[in-house]
Amino acid sequence: MAFAAKRNALPWLGLSVLLIALDQWTKSVAVANLGYQNPVPLIPGFWNWTLTHNTGAAFSLLAKAGGWQHAFFITLAFLISGALVLALARTARADWRNAVPFALVIAGALGNVVDRLRFGYVIDFIQWYWKEFYWPVFNVADSCIVVGAVLIVLFSMFPGKRG
Repeated sequence: MAFAAKRNALPWLGLSVLLIALDQWTKSVAVANLGYQNPVPLIPGFWNWTLTHNTGAAFSLLAKAGGWQHAFFITLAFLISGALVLALARTARADWRNAVPFALVIAGALGNVVDRLRFGYVIDFIQWYWKEFYWPVFNVADSCIVVGAVLIVLFSMFPGKRG
């Protein structure tokens, strides 16, 4: 008797791979075309391209912690990504409401790990601001993490119709 392969959500990792590639490409374009901490206005009064290096996490959390945070953030990213890969393995392939947010968070975590392993810091280059308020500079990987986390929360609060 042949057993049908379980149709889990692991193929959604293809989305993660594409987003990691996009993240790394955009960072390479930023490094090649921007001066370090030299803002280039894209939409004056709202959006600059500004190349920075972040040794911390979101909002530069622990950026000046003395170096131990480097291994901590790499380990944390691998643990979170591993847990989400296991979750994808247990998720039905068609369950995009869980699969897409997990794939986004994995892409963001691993996209920034690539930088940490290559350079010892994360390359950020997108700067949004309004008047005197400046949002911390971020990148595509950071966007993936935020969007993925928001979708996880929203989809858990509003589970949709069950078929």
